[in-house]
This record gives sequence, structure tokens and C-alpha cells, in this order.
Amino acid sequence: MATLAPTAPNLRGFREFAAFLKEELTPYPGRTAIVMRMVLAATLVATICLTFRIPYGFQGAVFVLLISRESLRTTVTAGVTLVGVGGIGVLYLLATAGIAINDPMLHFLWHVGSYFLGFYVLSIASSYLVAVAFAIIIAVGLPLWDSYVSAETKVENVLWLLLAMFVGAAATAATEVVFVRAKPGQEFNLPLVDRLAAVHSLLVSYEQDGFVNESAEKRIVRFGILGTSGLRRALWRSGYDRHYRDQIGGLIGLVGRLVDMAGALAQLRFTPTESDRVHLGDLASAVAAIREDVLHRRIPRPLQFHRGEESPHCLPLLTEMESIVALIPQSFAGSAEESMPPPDMSSPLLFVADAFVNPDHLKFALKGCLAASACYFIYNAIDWPGISTAVITCLLTALTTIGASRQKQILRLAGVLVGGIVIGMGAQVFVLPYLDSIGGFLILFAVVTALSAWFATCGPRISYFGIQVALAFYLINLSEFTIQLSLSVARDRVVGVLLGLFMMWLVFDQLWSAPAGVEMRRAFIAGLRLLAQFSKEPVSGDIPAVIQRSLSLRGTISSSFDKVRALADGVLFEFGPSRRRDLQFRDQFRQWQPKLRTLFVMRIAFLEDYVQLTRFDLPETVQVSLREYNDYSSQVLEGIADRIEGQAREATGVSPSTAESLEQALNASLLPAARVQSLVALLRKIDALTTSLDKEMVLAQPA
Repeated sequence: MATLAPTAPNLRGFREFAAFLKEELTPYPGRTAIVMRMVLAATLVATICLTFRIPYGFQGAVFVLLISRESLRTTVTAGVTLVGVGGIGVLYLLATAGIAINDPMLHFLWHVGSYFLGFYVLSIASSYLVAVAFAIIIAVGLPLWDSYVSAETKVENVLWLLLAMFVGAAATAATEVVFVRAKPGQEFNLPLVDRLAAVHSLLVSYEQDGFVNESAEKRIVRFGILGTSGLRRALWRSGYDRHYRDQIGGLIGLVGRLVDMAGALAQLRFTPTESDRVHLGDLASAVAAIREDVLHRRIPRPLQFHRGEESPHCLPLLTEMESIVALIPQSFAGSAEESMPPPDMSSPLLFVADAFVNPDHLKFALKGCLAASACYFIYNAIDWPGISTAVITCLLTALTTIGASRQKQILRLAGVLVGGIVIGMGAQVFVLPYLDSIGGFLILFAVVTALSAWFATCGPRISYFGIQVALAFYLINLSEFTIQLSLSVARDRVVGVLLGLFMMWLVFDQLWSAPAGVEMRRAFIAGLRLLAQFSKEPVSGDIPAVIQRSLSLRGTISSSFDKVRALADGVLFEFGPSRRRDLQFRDQFRQWQPKLRTLFVMRIAFLEDYVQLTRFDLPETVQVSLREYNDYSSQVLEGIADRIEGQAREATGVSPSTAESLEQALNASLLPAARVQSLVALLRKIDALTTSLDKEMVLAQPA
């Protein structure tokens, strides 16, 4: 019996891992169509590059997997954007290469400076396409100037990069145009509708049957595993106007939290009473109404749940779910229309609003530059130019690691081993020698792409593995216009990828990083203080300056929320004495984050209403009351941040005197009555939500 003891945990762990993989790989609505589009577009890129002998085709194929799930508008304009930014990158290389190519020290500094520029653009570019295009030109173009060929050949190779980029963009855009028929914004509405429908089915099954049926439970668990990180990433990359992204971002956060609470409710085994059934039915009706509004692009109507008595103890999550549902209409605060405004289709800004004021962009560029420069130094010091794919790996990896969590290091290594060694080298030994046409290779290529795309469309915990499998396989077999049979070439490229991954891990996770739990708490506190600063606006009468400053703060606050959410995912993969405390704070953050986002949207609407009111002559009493109210609200948020840092402070809530004096000043003014009523209603919602958050965070602090 002693010999059997160690085996049981291993078998149990294996069964748990197998169940996890089964859950991740299970089809969900729309997944097969997404994978088919990816495979078709990537195979089209490979066909064109092999037929017309276009080198560096791997970048076009990787581009397909990176953005083909984005909005139709983004992919349709991908060709113009990529070629335009790629052309700028080519001009940069051609213009600066002549200065540095003949001096070894200048040549080295040119590489280092270019790597810094590439990572900085990755961090500040508002369009994901801009980041992709420029990073690929830098990553692939710089090593070409170290090859022992004529200057004319080097220039030709750089121009080939631009052509391969155009092929990838055109193939992706063409595939999306053919297969996708969606209105702007529908790529976010439909997934949210599916999640709300899953929550509704779960509640109805409890109300009618007294227990949750298996299909409803599986569906809600599936959406819980899938999460909302893909939607949030797509929203960030979409290029839609800032106001639309803020509102839909709040809606995504609230619906994601509602799905999490429904998943927890499904794990509770209880028999609902008649009173429970009434409450469940009311909540199910409210969720169904919101689902219909979102489906038809209407702003959800305000909701309020009236109770004659406290909720029964057997339904501890019902009150929390009701509060989340009631917050959903408030995420559209400031919208005067009854329907959701369509996304602004005007051209977005090239850079994010906080591009030149947020130090995090500079830190990210310095870390990335250090990793890429170390790779460049190593492969030149040992005279092994074949592993120059290390630099490419650093920049391409960073495309999906801005704010990414640490578990992706394991997925990167596993992806390289599977895509580069098992599939890549395995195909060179057992498959490629027996192929005598492009058609045979394309079948193999499509199969590998389908496998990679299926993993890439998994939940956030494993999707990165699919990207890495494809990248490793493409670097071996799609860098040149030939079927690659040389194992030495495959070896060099795999070693280069491994070197790049190692340096990214060393710099980002070891030399220049704190534990994810510490970073999560620090980023959350920083976000709270930024929101407190935003609550003070306006701090001057200079309206253009107020607008400019608020835009910068809005971008920084949104980035901060996203960063904390990404770090929260990384906490699950860290172990140590602080793990229990970090997991507890992670759960608290997931509870607070949707409400903070809603408060953020309300504050934006409040500031916009104020800017509109400045067209009238604001009485001095209104200006003084507004300043006092904003200052006190800011102090409440600062107090919350202080308590999380360990400074004991009691909950204060929004001062009734400041709120009431502002309402009285507004009502006594000669401002338009409709605008005053709208502002007062919004003011009361901000009061209630701020006070609620303050009390919740006090109760969450350890005694």
C-alpha cells in the first residue's frame, strides 16, 4: 500500500488536467467559424507566398492569427494601415541604415535604439495594427543589415517584408469581408447577449425546476472559463471612439462579473423556497429585459429590486447579483438617447491619450529593449546569426504580453516545443521528404494552422499556446519560398525562439518585476488614486485644458483597470506564503472592479455635463459647491487607497452636506431645468455608488 500512495495524487492531477483540457477545447457558438476563417486566410497567405516566391511569409500568416477575430472595420482597413505603417518602418530602416552601417559602434547603438523605439510604439500605439506593422518591420528588418550580401540585396529584402505584410493584410481583410456581415459594435453585443442568455437559463431552471439542469450549468461554466479578456482585448484594439469603449468596457465588466456569480450559484446545492422562486423569477426577468435591450442596441432601462424582507440565507449570492444587474443601465450614464450610439467610425488617434505622460510606457520599452539587445549581443558574440529569430520572438511575443500575466511563460515554452520540435522538425523528418508539390504542403499547413487556431480561441488561460505553436512552425517552414528540409535551419530557428523567450522571461519576470500579487495591489491603488484625481475635474476654468487633461487621465485609468485584471489572472499561477492573501484580494477586486468601472463612466458623464453647462454663465455658488463636492469625493477614494495600503481609516462616504449644497445651488440657479435635473439624477447615483464602495472596502479590510 505504501507504494501506491504517491501514485494517487499523480493520477488525480492527470485527470484534473484532462478535464481542464476537455473543457477548454469544447466547441462554443461561433468557434468553428472563427477557426475556419483563420485557416482559410493563413492558407491563402501561404499559397501566395510559395507560388510567387515571396520570402518572410511567416509574418503574414501570424498576422492572421493575431487579429482575425477583431471587428470587420478593423480587418477591412488592415491593408491600408499595415502597408502605410510598414512603409514608414521601411523608410526608417533605409534612412538610418546608411548612417550607422559602416561604424561598428554606431551600428550597435542603431540596433539598440531601434529596439527601444519598436517596444515604445508597441506600448503607445492606439491601433493594434500599427503596433503589429511597425514591430514586424523592426524585428525582421534589422537582422537583414547584418547579412553578408550586397547593399542592393539588403534593400530588396527589406522591400520583400513590405510585400509579405501586404499579402497577410489583404488575405485577412478579404476573408473577413466574404464571411462576416456584422454591424459596427456587433462583435461585442452578440457575445454579451449569449452570456446574459446563459445566466437567464440558469435562473429560470432554479425558479421552475428547483435545481439547475446540466445543460444550463455547463453553459455558464463554459462562459466563466472563457472569461471576458478576449472581449476586452478586442475592444481595446478596435479603434472605436473613447466614449463608446468606456461604456462598453463597463458593460463587459458587469456582465463578466454576473457570469462569475451565476457560476458560483450553480455550485450551490439547495432547494429554493417559494420566496426564493419569486426573487429568482424577478432577477431572471430583469436579465431577460437587459438581454433584449443589448440585442436590439437599446440602452437598458433603470432597474430596482424591491424587497419586503431580507433575502433568505440559502441564497447568499442573490443580493450581489441583483446589485450587479441594477448597475448595468448605469454604465451608460450620460447617454441622452434611448438606443446605444453606434461606434464613431472616424479615424482614431495614432497614439493613446497618455502616450507621453504615463511612465509605464517608458518602462515597458526599456525592458523590451534590454531583452532584445541582449539577444542581439549574444548571437553576434558567439557568431551564430541563424538564431536571430530571438529578436523577432521578443517583439512578436510582446505583441500579446503588454499587461500579460506570468503563466504565459509556460505556454510560450510549451508552444515552441510542440510547434517547433514536435510538429516542425517531426514534419521535416517524416512528412516533408515525401511531398512533391505545394498542394501537399498546404494540406499539412492547414492542419497545423487549424490546431493552433483551435487553441488560440480557447480561454485566456491557454489561448496563447496556440499562437506560439503557429509562430514556431511558421518560422521554420514559411520564411522562404521552399519546403524546408534542413534540420540545421530548423534547429537554429527553434534555438533562437527559445533564446528570445528566455530573455523575455529573465527581464520581464525576474530582473525587473515584483510578484504578481504585489503588482496587482500596487496597480489597483494607483488606479484608485487616478480616479480620485479625475473626480476633482474641473480644477480650472480653462475648458480646453480641462478636456485635454481629462482625456489623458481617462486613458491612463482604463489602462490601469486592464492591467490589474491581467495581473489578477497571474496570481493563480504564483505560490508562496502570500498566496492566500493575494487570492483573497483578487476575489475582492473582481467584485469591486465592475462597480469602479461604472463609477468611472458616471464621472465621465458628470464632467461632460459640466462642460456643456459652461456655455451658460455659472453662478459662483454652483462653482464653489461643485469644487467642494468634487474635493470630498476625491478624498473618499484617496481614503480607500490609503486603507488598502495599510493606513487605518474609517469609511466616510460622500458628505451629505456637500451633495445637498450642490443640488440646492443647481436647483436655485437659472440654468436650463432639463440639464439641471439630469445632472442632479447623475449626482445621486454617484453618491450612492461611491458610498457603497467605501463601506464594502471597509468591511473587506482585516480587523
